[in-house]
Amino acid sequence: MTQTPENPPEPTLRRTPLHAAHLRAGARMVPFGGWDMPVQYAGLKTEHDAVRTSAGMFDVSHMGEFRVTGPDALAFLQGVTTNDVGKLRPGRAHYNWLPGESGGLIDDIYIYMVADGEYLMVVNASNIDKDWAHLQKHTAGHDVNLSNESDQWALLAVQGPKTAELLQPFSDTDLAAKKKNAYFSAKLFGFDVMLARTGYTGEDGFEVFVDASEAEALWDRLLAIGITPAGLGARDTLRLEAGFPLYGHEFSDTIHPLSSSYTWVVKDKEHLGRAHITAAPPQKLIGLKLERVPVREGYPVYADGVQVGPPIGYVTSGSSSPTLGHPIAMALVDAAHAEADRFEVEVRGKRHAAERIGLPFYRGA
Repeated sequence: MTQTPENPPEPTLRRTPLHAAHLRAGARMVPFGGWDMPVQYAGLKTEHDAVRTSAGMFDVSHMGEFRVTGPDALAFLQGVTTNDVGKLRPGRAHYNWLPGESGGLIDDIYIYMVADGEYLMVVNASNIDKDWAHLQKHTAGHDVNLSNESDQWALLAVQGPKTAELLQPFSDTDLAAKKKNAYFSAKLFGFDVMLARTGYTGEDGFEVFVDASEAEALWDRLLAIGITPAGLGARDTLRLEAGFPLYGHEFSDTIHPLSSSYTWVVKDKEHLGRAHITAAPPQKLIGLKLERVPVREGYPVYADGVQVGPPIGYVTSGSSSPTLGHPIAMALVDAAHAEADRFEVEVRGKRHAAERIGLPFYRGA
């Protein structure tokens, strides 16, 4: 077919260093944020349950890694983020936000303190180019160096209550002694890695930074000890049960971030966009429980029993919960209605009752 402006060529999907390993494992691959990624292997529920009861692993190598170094590294990060980077110490990490200049978020991120004057920032895959340009724009006046290491690293998330137990025989470090948000160098199956006791599933676990050239060999070793490979489908149901917001759904450059319950991420300091981010949000993020019918992103939400008028909000994420056995959703609704107990969600022209429940839906041990 001839390519014309009306019929442009399909963009080439990027591949992580583990692409061949996914194909060998029988993964069903789908486009995701410009990447060819595994959505599932044995099946979503099998993978979800493995993470809730034992251990599963995800390829999150599509995430971006930026290294921030120099005498003004801390001052720079303090100015472009909302959380207090000054409270980090070497070997510690925290969740943070990159606020926009006039509202919303550029991205939600993780920052790892490597040493004095050296930090690693992990950003969402779909935002790598945008975040890089944003950070570069705000380096003026700072003695700081930014390097984009996204292609150097593979990142594996090994998650579940038995993660530390399963990895311990193959590491030179006492994993059980490491607290949440610890960040440290270690040997794992003889590979030099950086481990972080962090994750996005609501369970214990470690995120493993390994050189991209060694990722496939490490993945195979993890498979060999019985860790279940898990895809994007299980990652989404796990994070939804845990009430974790996802950029592009619960956060964006147009959604007020304090619509969520993550007010603790904004500390009392000077930072980019402070006046906008500290203003009262017009909407609130709530949790919804339904009896039978799953709901999806974008479905309209109405006040219970109100038959006329526009919706008061919309579903940002929704699915059937494998752990809880019923549909759940997060929704952004007008702040004036956020404390109501009952709502309705429209699915294909029919409204279904929904009960507001507190987030998270599921809390791990």
